[in-house]
This record gives sequence, C-alpha cells and structure tokens, in this order.
Amino acid sequence: MAAVAVAAEWQLLHDRYYRKLEIYSMQWGRMDLARHRVACAPFGGPIAAIRDDSKIVQLYAESARRKLHIFNSAGVHLASAAWDRPGGRLVGMAWTDDQSLVCVVQDGTVYRYNLRAELSAPQFSMGKECFEQGVVECVFWGNGMICLTEDRQIFCVPDFKNPKPCKLADPGIEEYPLCVTVVEPQYTMSGNVEVLLGVGDYVLAVEEDGVQQLGIGVGPLQKMALSHNGKYLATFTHDGRLLVITTDFSRIILEYNCESALPPEQIAWCGLDSVLLYWDEMLLMVGPRGNPVRYLYDEPIRLIPECDGVRILSNSCMELIQRVPDSTVSIFQIGSTSPAALLYDALDHFDRRSAKADENLRLIRSSLPEAVEACIDAAGHEFDVSRQRILLRAASYGQAFCSHFPQDRDRFQEVCKILRVLNVVRNHEIGIPLSIQQYKVLTAPVLIGRLVNANHHLVALRISEYLNLNPEVVLMHWACSKITASPAIQDAALLEILLDKLKLCKGISYAAIAAHADNTGRRKLAALLVDHEPCSSKQVPLLLSIGEEDTGLLKATESGDTDLVYLVLFHIWQKKPALDFFGTINARPLARDLFIAYARFYKHEFLKDFFLSTGRLQDVAFLLLKESWHLEKNPMASKGGSPLHGPRIRLIEQAQKLFSETKEHTFESKAAEEHAKLLRLQHELEVSTKQAIFVGSSISDTIRTCIVLGNHRAAMRVRAEFKVSEKRWYWLKAFALATVRDWDALEKFSKEKRPPGGYKPFVEACIDADEKAEALKYIPKLAEPRERSEAYARIGMAKEAADAASQAKDGELFGRLKLTLAQNAAASSIFDTLRDRLSFQGVY
Repeated sequence: MAAVAVAAEWQLLHDRYYRKLEIYSMQWGRMDLARHRVACAPFGGPIAAIRDDSKIVQLYAESARRKLHIFNSAGVHLASAAWDRPGGRLVGMAWTDDQSLVCVVQDGTVYRYNLRAELSAPQFSMGKECFEQGVVECVFWGNGMICLTEDRQIFCVPDFKNPKPCKLADPGIEEYPLCVTVVEPQYTMSGNVEVLLGVGDYVLAVEEDGVQQLGIGVGPLQKMALSHNGKYLATFTHDGRLLVITTDFSRIILEYNCESALPPEQIAWCGLDSVLLYWDEMLLMVGPRGNPVRYLYDEPIRLIPECDGVRILSNSCMELIQRVPDSTVSIFQIGSTSPAALLYDALDHFDRRSAKADENLRLIRSSLPEAVEACIDAAGHEFDVSRQRILLRAASYGQAFCSHFPQDRDRFQEVCKILRVLNVVRNHEIGIPLSIQQYKVLTAPVLIGRLVNANHHLVALRISEYLNLNPEVVLMHWACSKITASPAIQDAALLEILLDKLKLCKGISYAAIAAHADNTGRRKLAALLVDHEPCSSKQVPLLLSIGEEDTGLLKATESGDTDLVYLVLFHIWQKKPALDFFGTINARPLARDLFIAYARFYKHEFLKDFFLSTGRLQDVAFLLLKESWHLEKNPMASKGGSPLHGPRIRLIEQAQKLFSETKEHTFESKAAEEHAKLLRLQHELEVSTKQAIFVGSSISDTIRTCIVLGNHRAAMRVRAEFKVSEKRWYWLKAFALATVRDWDALEKFSKEKRPPGGYKPFVEACIDADEKAEALKYIPKLAEPRERSEAYARIGMAKEAADAASQAKDGELFGRLKLTLAQNAAASSIFDTLRDRLSFQGVY
C-alpha cells in the first residue's frame, strides 16, 4: 500500500514518470510574487525580492519606499535593505555562482550585494554607451551577464570577479529582438559568450568578433531557453509551436503544437527530457513523445531551473518537479516485480514477522546485489526522511544475504553520509533544498562555503568534521564574524574565545584573522592574534600594517629570511626619522648588516649618516675614498684641469681627517694625506701643461712623465715633495731619458756624480731601449762581475760575458749563460773551453 501511495503522486509523460514534491511551505508571510521582481539562485540558493517599479501595485501596510529583501528557499527572512540606488529603474537582478546578488539599473550601473543585503563590492558601470543609450534587458549566466541597450547594442561582462565590460559585435537590427538568450562560454567553440537574438523569422548569433544568421525560417521566435548541457534550445514560435532545436540549428528534435499563440510567461528545461511552459494559472510539461502533463495554479509562480529538474516558487510553497529516478520506479511502480521491489516488500514482511520475507529473498537471490544498489540509490533521491530510512533498512536487510557485502557496504555508507548532510541543510532554518545529484555537482566544499556565507558556522563545522574536510575556512570566517559582531567584548576576553575554537584546526592562518581585526579598528586584538601566527611570511607584513615595526623586525630576523628583513627595513626607513631608524637597526646585527650591504650600492649619503651616528668614523672615511674613486672613473675627470679634481681632493682630505681621529688607522691617514697632496700637484701639472696625463698616476710615473716632457724642475719638485730616494731617482730619470732617447743627457747625468746604486739603471735603460752601443758605455762600470756577465749576455757578447763570469767563479752562472746563448754554437764552445780551463785550475 505504501508503494501504491508513492506511485499515485507521479505523472506519466509517455514512458517516463515525473513527480512534484512540496519541499517547503513558505514562511515569508504576505508575499505576492505578482507585485515583486524576484531572483532565485540555483542549487537551493537564496531568493531576492523587491517591489516591481514597472507595475502599478497597491500598497498595504508598507512603506512607499522600496526595500530589497533576501530570503532562504523556505521563505525565512535573512536580511533587507532600503533600495535607494540612483541610476533609474531596476532592469535586471540575478545571483552569481558565488551567491552575490547583481542588480543592474537603467543607466548601466551594476551593484553587488551579499546575503546580508550589504554592498559586497564596489559598483561599476557598463560604460559610457550604456549610460547614454540606457539598458533595456539583461541576461545572466553563472558569473557573467549581457546587457541590451535601447539602440540594440550588446555589452558583456564575462566574469564578475574581474568586471571588465566589453562590447559585442553590432547585430545591425532595426527593431528590438523578440527574445534573447545566451550560450555560455563553456559551450561555444570560441570560448566566448554567444548571444542568440530572435529577429524576424531567423536567429542572430552575436559574438565579440562577428554576427551569424541561423535557423532561417524557424521563427519568429517568442521565447528561448538553453538546456543545461548547452546542446539544445527550447523555443516558442509565433504560431504556438514548441520547437526543440540543436544550438547550431541544424536539426529540429521536437515539434509540439501548444494550441495557443500567446507566448508563455516563462519557459524552462526540466532536466534534459522535458520542457516546462508557464502561462497564467497553467504549467505545461512537454516531453519528446506522448501527451503533455498539465499542472494548474491559482497563484503566480516562478520557475527555477536545476540540473535535474525545476523548482517552482509560489506565494505559499516551494516545489520540485523532477523525473522519477529509475531505481525509485523499479521499487514503487504499481505492480512492479523487480528485485528491488521484492526486497522492499521482503522488509515489510519481515517487520510483520511473515515467512513471505524469506520467500521473496529466495526469488531474488541471484539479483540481490542489484536490488540492494537500487534501494540505496532510491534512498539517496528521496526528500522524505522516513522513506529514506525504510529504503536504507531494505538495503541493509538485503546486504545480510549478499555475497558482495564489502563493496555494497562502502556504497551504503557513502549514501548515508550524503543524506545526513542533505537532511541537515534541507531544514527550513537553513533552507538549502539540494537533491543528491545537485549535491554531487555542487560538491561538499562549495556547500560548506555557502553555509559559512549564511553564518551557519556550527553546521558547516560539523559537516566538515563529518566529511573529514579541513575546517580552516569555517573557523576563519567564524572568527572574523565574531570579531565584527563583538565590539563590546574586551580584547583579552575575545582573544580567549577565539583561541579556544581556533585550536581545533592546526595550521590556521591567524594573520588573516588579525588583518580583519585591524580592519575593524581593533589593533590591539590584531597584535595579540598575530603573535600566534607560525608563518613568518604572513606574520611580519601584518605586524608592519598594524604599526608593530620593532616586533616585526624581531620576527623577521629570527626567521633568518633576508627578504622579510629587507621588507621591514624599507618599511621602517620610509616611516621613521633617520636617527630613530639607525637606533632600531643598530641593535639587530642581521638587519644592520643587510642595510649596510644595500646602502653601499644605492644610498651612500644615508650610509654615511648611519656610520656617523654610530661613531664608525673609519667606515665613513672608506666611503669617502670610494666616492673619490667613482669621480676618477667619470669621463669628465679625464679632461685636463677638470673641475671634478677639486671635489675629489676634498673627499680624500675629509677621509684623512676622519682616519686621523682613530689610532688604529694611522697608516690610512698618512696614505690619504699623501694621495691628496699628489692629486693636487698632478692637477697643477695638468693645468700648466694642458695635458690630462698626470692625474691618477703614481709618484714614479709622475716623475717619469715630467722628465719625458722636459720639465725637470717639476720632476725635482715631485721628488722633493714626496722624499723620493736618490737611488729610486736615478732609476726613474735614467729610464725617462732613455724613453726620449736623449743619450747625451743620459751620459751627462751619469757623470754628475757616482750613482748611489751603481750604473745598473743606465745599463737596464739602454738595453730596454735596444741600444747596445749605449749600453757598452756603462756595462764596464758595473762593479759586480756577475752583473757585467749577465749584461754582456743580454746584448749577445758571449766572450765578454764568459770573461766576466770567469771572474765571478760561479758555476751556476756558467750554466745559465750557456743556456741563454745556446743557439750560438761559437758562444757555447767558448763557455765549454773556459769551464774546462777553470776546472783544471780547480775552480769547480
């Protein structure tokens, strides 16, 4: 009898059964859908209603000022707000996939509200053309929409998360289209939205880059609705026919004469098997074959398409029309003898202690797994809890006799879990009437997110724990909501409340919660919360944002992350006076060293201030020397008498003064003093000679250059200024005179007095200039035989070299000279003869 009662509620459409279930009795009081513009979210989402300003309606005991009301699917009031938005008449209103209510007004301004009727995002405009032309109609999908203006231009927002309005191709029509619908981007070849316009006896497919004419001769079309899979289009023609056509208009799948040319108010797909058409007081369901099903209503309704059916909203109730699942048909169809029906009947006999139960089980023993699966599947599709329980008991009863028990048990447990979740969220206080198919499409994490947004935190937390999902999202949203809703609770007490719950989730981001506390004006609470954040990369930026720079620097240095330390340094640098900044970083060795490393490359002056403030005078001096070196590299410095030489000398003098103030840097002080003196002298020489060849050279090079230029007085001055030794002076002058090949002056210089280091400088200078004849003037004057021998060898005089070597009585010198002159056979013979003679005399 129970099966008969169930099947009696079904309607047969050809060979398929449909059922209409009453899900809720609406609890919103005196709500008249005829007087309101209504937007209903799919997947059991909320309902938004606002008095329709395009209709003249009677006001009862209500204000003339319009209000935006938000309800759940059971009609429970969630929030309301006065509608005072400028921009003209409300043209379109719909819910996005993330349950944000989008409202479009006549001038193209778009407002977005959350479930609490609060503006959740900044308003934006569809553009200047929409503002000037005016929006006439909007069509929404998922997270996007299109607007049609009075000038018949189409504008599109592909994604509300990144609202960038764009204009589609000009359809080029002179009259307003009879109907409009969209093909979502996921169902088009181009990946962009496609707008279908019913124009005359054909349809225009409008995209961003072009317009295409389709279905010539099928129209005029009065209404259009796209199926959930994007493959089929249900249309109502001007002569009262319902056509189901493929979206490329290549084939008409169904044609049905509705016996009325009056276009329906609404048209919607019921799954993929039938189409619903609604006229005033009548709802017609048309399938691919057979007579249609009619439902009569004495009140206005709204059709809400779902993936597996259609929800019907009326003033008094919320209903669901859907195709009866095959598993349910096999069990409850009148006269059914399927294994599932017999198993269900066997449970009834078992409860009545009848032996007929065993007889039924014997009949279906071979098909028992299929019967168990059918009972489990049918239970999942039921909204009635008592019927769910009976079907699951039947499945459990059959499992006891099923050889595939482990596999069936997993399936059984899965459906039980899903049903427990669905039964909780279907409660009218929560008001999310999901079917099991909708739940699988929506997924558990998305459902939990929707519960959180509706402030059902405890239910969301329990479901997360039950399904072994991470409760972090739930707890974070709860914590932020708790902070917002608790302005009277002291920070310390509120912190204890928050920590008591947040400890349930390891690894939760305290930084995000602390940021919310800071945004709500509770900076002290934010500081207390962020102290519990284990991740430094999240903790430190937030500490900076709430003004805890010192703590942020401490945490950054403790983490050892140089990027974080630099982040804090730059923040403090910009925010604090220089002296405070220096004092802060000087106490942190890592921060100080990183600052110095950065400032050496980019902020010399600031680094000098830091060193001066901390008493590191020698470091300031080194920076000054580095600056003087950079001035030397400047191309301008290479010009004779460059004005850059003055600043460079002053920098070195400043460095010398700083070095002189510390005992440990006496050498650096003296070197800097000498360097400045040399630069000044070289600058004067360049000015007098008008040649930029002195600055940057050494003392020796300066003397040599002066002699080469014939400025012997300047060379003597340099020698006297820097106390160049006489021995070094002879070397420098000898080579300088040899460079200009002034051999007479060189000879005269050699005869002025006996050179302090001997005549070796003169010999080396002549040999270096490849003047053997000049070298022979000085080689005999060399005091050491070894030096004479080597000098003779270098100019290729083997006999004289051998004679000098014999006077030195040095066997190693003999061997080295022989190798030097190895290519000269005569020279080698001389060395061999002389070595034999010396060996005979006992020298070796």
